[in-house]
Amino acid sequence: MALTDEAIDKIKEMIISGRVRPGSKLPREADLAAELGLSRNSLREAVKALSLINVLDVRQGDGTYATSLAPSLLLEALSFIVDFHRDDSVLEFLEVRRILEPAATSLAALRMAEDDKDELGKLLDAVTVDSPVDDFVATDLEFHKKIAIGSGNSVLASLVDNMSMPTARARVWRGMTEPRALERTLAEHRAIFEAIVRGDADLARSWATVHIAGIESWLHTALAD
Repeated sequence: MALTDEAIDKIKEMIISGRVRPGSKLPREADLAAELGLSRNSLREAVKALSLINVLDVRQGDGTYATSLAPSLLLEALSFIVDFHRDDSVLEFLEVRRILEPAATSLAALRMAEDDKDELGKLLDAVTVDSPVDDFVATDLEFHKKIAIGSGNSVLASLVDNMSMPTARARVWRGMTEPRALERTLAEHRAIFEAIVRGDADLARSWATVHIAGIESWLHTALAD
């Protein structure tokens, strides 16, 4: 094992064991290196690597802290990675969405607060089939994001959000080229919303599956053509 990897593992173990808690400050570099049996160079490289993925926060003149370790913060690195996706990988993102979003929608039907359901309904009414496609897709993204947050699972919500953004361009393309695509999207969103409002988890899951599968099916055909 490389010395830097060993240093990373030892710092991770400090956090996992509770020796260092979210938001707390790590010991001084010299003290920490001695405690872990590491060279100061290896420790610095490990700290640098862990700060890049938001596990540690290096504050100049103050010290190094563990971050909040919130899922949304730690998954920002995933968001950076998916920004480099190729056009032909969009179908793979849609496959992941088809796995994740029905589960999130089902949970939202059971867990979403009434005020959040009201906000979801307002978002649904914010666009029509006559809205500009860019505005329509932006609202579409927000609609799915609110449902994922409504699942009450912050890890799932972050994953859904990260998987949703790479498919935004495909959604614009569909809205501009497929007849009645916006009408179909609005109808499916309405069905999802009503299932959530009724607290019908199974129906919410089914409609979310139909919705994502429809986009996936259209894209398969469009890419083949």
